[in-house]
Amino acid sequence: MPAKNFSVALTLGLAFLFTAFLSGTPATAQTETILHTFTNAKNDGGYPRAGLTFDKAGNLYGTTSEGGSVDGGTVYELRPNGSGGWSFNLLYSFPYKPKYGADEISALNFDTAGNLYGTTPVGGSFNDGQDGMVFELIPQTGGGWSEKVLHDFNYNGKDGVRPNGVIVDSAGNLYGTTTYGGAESCYIGCGVVFQMAQKNGHWVEQILYNFQSNGTDGTNPYFGLVLDNEGNLYGTTEYGGTYGQGSVFELSPTAGGGWTEQVIHSFGASGDGGYGQGLIFNGGNLYGATSNGGSGAGNVFELTPTGGGAWSEQILYTFPYNFGGNTPELPVGIVMDAAGNIYGLAASGGTGQSGAVFELTPQGGGTWAETTLYNFDYYASGQIDGAEPIGNPVLDTHGNIYGVTGYGGSDDAGIVFEITP
Repeated sequence: MPAKNFSVALTLGLAFLFTAFLSGTPATAQTETILHTFTNAKNDGGYPRAGLTFDKAGNLYGTTSEGGSVDGGTVYELRPNGSGGWSFNLLYSFPYKPKYGADEISALNFDTAGNLYGTTPVGGSFNDGQDGMVFELIPQTGGGWSEKVLHDFNYNGKDGVRPNGVIVDSAGNLYGTTTYGGAESCYIGCGVVFQMAQKNGHWVEQILYNFQSNGTDGTNPYFGLVLDNEGNLYGTTEYGGTYGQGSVFELSPTAGGGWTEQVIHSFGASGDGGYGQGLIFNGGNLYGATSNGGSGAGNVFELTPTGGGAWSEQILYTFPYNFGGNTPELPVGIVMDAAGNIYGLAASGGTGQSGAVFELTPQGGGTWAETTLYNFDYYASGQIDGAEPIGNPVLDTHGNIYGVTGYGGSDDAGIVFEITP
């Protein structure tokens, strides 16, 4: 595969589906279907850097960092075609933007009217298009989608820069983080949490919190937010915290219209490592992954509120560091089903050293068992399979798992895949 700045160095080997055929090893019940192979062409995207989103009808939506009409990245839809396959529709091509390594256009979120929202980390009208923007895609009555820029970020000592996606609350407000910018000076800013709300027909940004380099606060969030039923926001930071290895933070609205932030966990103690990925919220608890926990290959953790604003961490599973071995490594995203099982993506490792899909199942006594459901393998599949899955996977009502890989496929520009139990 061509080298990419974003890429974790991989040694690619045998794909899971082909292992049974090539070596005689029995295959498990899970099978992979490639729904789309990206070509990075003008009528297609390339190199996705974020996961997928379902609409109410069961169609999938996603973004790519490159490709499209002027190679500025795309928004696409995959729709079941009624014959067991999926039809690819290119919904929008972004204008050309300055590129700094991988241009990680975010995952998408819907509002109740069916509009899509997301962010680009570069682009916009300030500082030669280096700071990023929030966009909306609006479905048109006669078909097609129109784009509207809701906010251009501006590296001006106040606003954030390099956003990481947005979530939508029940009132239609948007919330997100930026990795850099804000009022604090962590190189080019410690990052912010922001809100976008409509006022008099216009979208207005409000900075809810500026992260601070004070030895305890987290700094530089690389992922977006999750929202609980009480309107509290949660996220992770890459750096800062008590041990300098990142944090999990909570932002709570106050009666006067402000927001209060507290660090509810600092990575780096008890072998949990750092580099926290995105969170999910389930049953009042937070779940997430770190890409540098335990032995150095990452772990999956749970945070449980214990009263008085305190939270307790439990490490559910630690991935063994075994470069060149058969185990998944470096978890990048998780999702939980109704039965409490966790499904996730590992960016590397597995039998093909191209990443894997895994399941964590709760056992008695608070332990969890890991099962590798699928091992990606680029070369042994004839350069068809994906490599380096990325983002949170999503589940349909039948328990099928969907996601994307950043590389692999016949053009090495990534794929969209389905794993069927």
